[in-house]
Amino acid sequence: MAKPAAKAKPAAKAKPTAKSAAKPKPAAKSAIKSAAKPTAKSAIQLAIAPIGWTNDDLPELGGEIPFEQCVSEMALAGFTGSEVGNKYPKDPKILNKALQLRGLTICNAWFSSFLTTKPYKEVEKEFIKHRDFLYAVGARVIGAAEQGHSIQGQPKPVFDAKPVFTADEWKQLCEGLNKLGVLAGKKGMKLTYHHHMGTGVQSAEEIDRLMENTDPKLLGLLYDTGHMVFAGEDHLAVLNKWVKRIGHVHLKDMRPAIRKQAVKEKWSFLTAVKSGVFTVPGDGCVDFTPVFDVLKKAKYSGWMVVEAEQDPAKANPLEYAIKARSYIRDKAKI
Repeated sequence: MAKPAAKAKPAAKAKPTAKSAAKPKPAAKSAIKSAAKPTAKSAIQLAIAPIGWTNDDLPELGGEIPFEQCVSEMALAGFTGSEVGNKYPKDPKILNKALQLRGLTICNAWFSSFLTTKPYKEVEKEFIKHRDFLYAVGARVIGAAEQGHSIQGQPKPVFDAKPVFTADEWKQLCEGLNKLGVLAGKKGMKLTYHHHMGTGVQSAEEIDRLMENTDPKLLGLLYDTGHMVFAGEDHLAVLNKWVKRIGHVHLKDMRPAIRKQAVKEKWSFLTAVKSGVFTVPGDGCVDFTPVFDVLKKAKYSGWMVVEAEQDPAKANPLEYAIKARSYIRDKAKI
């Protein structure tokens, strides 16, 4: 009878080479999830405003686009933050969940102050509600813009009919903003002021007056490239002068041919917006490289927000968000 075959010895384990000995890298996280956590080296975070998808001042622009599409495309384009639009859930728990699923957070939201036309206590009450909501959804910046006498939503020439504050109104505005800044500070938040077309703080001179008559500890500047250029001002001169006061940045480009037409034909602000006066960085006349350089030199830390109100039927929001993100990555190395 034949002897049973000897059992084969198990093959010797191969010694791992230097390359194979290295611990396996964990599976790469999705681009959206990893984008939500900026590296420790980066003091700047990037957000995009929903106004490119749906416009709160012009409901007919993007009225059909749902909130979920808006925030999903923000994340898909590579942004980690958002400002707040009217379609966003008002319940912080619901909003936070929707944003966290997409690796996003809220960085700021517009506050309409009426310090020149309403009793301070009325404004304060609304501000506290706004502050507390923003705090609950993770924002630590509040962007205010004085809407007393504002024509930004009215069918009036944005240059010829803009309001001009009286000495008393300037006093009410500056003192009121200081008080609101104290309230923001109680939550560890920073109040910033958004200069805006069609309002009493539109020009470089008006920005100077506001900054010179408010407390730097209580009020910062929300610097918006597009509104400065549209106003006909030297946006870099304003940036250099007040860079230490800047607490939030809006990156907005402008189409000069449309601005020229708006001035010549005495358009309202909203007519100019519907006609495409604004666009995303890299698609208009603004060279953002010196803007980024000044902010970097000043060691600015905080949010940069692409905010470019356009008609989404003419400027596909996702396409333009991707274009903006690519431009910022190329020019600012962020």
